[in-house]
Amino acid sequence: MQYSIAEDSRSHYGPMNFYTLDPLRDERWDALTVSHPRASVFHEKGWLRSLAKTYGYRPFALTSTPGTGPLADGIVFCEVASRITGTRLASLPFSDHAEPLLNDVSYQLRLKQWVREACEQNKWKYVELRPISWETDRGSSLVPSQSFWLHFLDLSPPLQVLSRNLHKDCILRRIRHAEKERLTYERGGSNRLLCTFYKLLTITRRRHHLLPQPRDWFSNLMTEMNPRPEIRLVSKDGIPLAAIFTLRHRSTVVYKYGCSDERFHHLGGMPLLFWKLIEESKYEGVDRIDLGRTDLENKGLMEFKDRLGASRRRIDYLRYSQAQSKNWIELSRLAPLRGLFSLLPDELSSPMGRLVYRHFG
Repeated sequence: MQYSIAEDSRSHYGPMNFYTLDPLRDERWDALTVSHPRASVFHEKGWLRSLAKTYGYRPFALTSTPGTGPLADGIVFCEVASRITGTRLASLPFSDHAEPLLNDVSYQLRLKQWVREACEQNKWKYVELRPISWETDRGSSLVPSQSFWLHFLDLSPPLQVLSRNLHKDCILRRIRHAEKERLTYERGGSNRLLCTFYKLLTITRRRHHLLPQPRDWFSNLMTEMNPRPEIRLVSKDGIPLAAIFTLRHRSTVVYKYGCSDERFHHLGGMPLLFWKLIEESKYEGVDRIDLGRTDLENKGLMEFKDRLGASRRRIDYLRYSQAQSKNWIELSRLAPLRGLFSLLPDELSSPMGRLVYRHFG
């Protein structure tokens, strides 16, 4: 949805508690994402611009800072406008987490007031925050809506210790097997690697009866993010086996997407890719790897990340919902169509993904 935001104007979405700004045009937003301790890759202008270019979401940010001085804080949102799933505000679509970049508990109270009044004023279905941590209080208008595990791998120990922390049977033994198979390893951001990654992603999403994200999403991330995202790929005799797609923010590498051809899982390609990610990140001075979120019921993925030596914590997405807004289609309602998604030819799956996912950001 396209709309105009006047820089440093009072918020026209709700009460006069915050000023609004356009993070795609305001250079102060870049400085905040570089300096704020809770900023992540999902706050960066490149991520926001990719959301806008791929799905048409227009981001805006709230701040307590008036005028043109350096930003002290900020909360970034996108409005997801859909007649199918309802119009709502999310911070942020397709982001594993997006901390409100606040410095004082009093601003949390102001944010809760803003959320409640703005949601009712604009008739949004809900407003959603995706913090890593949040001080909840009884009777709050923001209540947990979805919960996940969030995994981080601390890279401060020596590489030998990181290797010993790998699960011996499920990870380390498979890495050794992959090395014996002499798999070909590549790393980079070329268009060739992106094409190969996307073919594997389509195979993986079809296996899970899901639509792939549109190819433009990954192309836009490659173009807009700085530093550029990287793809790591392993192959055997020219056949792609597995790939991962990572981003970087300051001293954190973010694992965002992974895909593989299940016919070759026995070769250990995915464990090898994660070890290469750990090893190279350690040498390049990265402090930690953000391994992303996992659904609470996805025991297999949770255990895989645990076996890499990662720690995990539970995170809760928070929502303020209007009680009367209940007659909308949720993503789970698409379950009967998942079999049809898996039958779509490759040339249709990406456009269909763009059409569908924009309604569920």
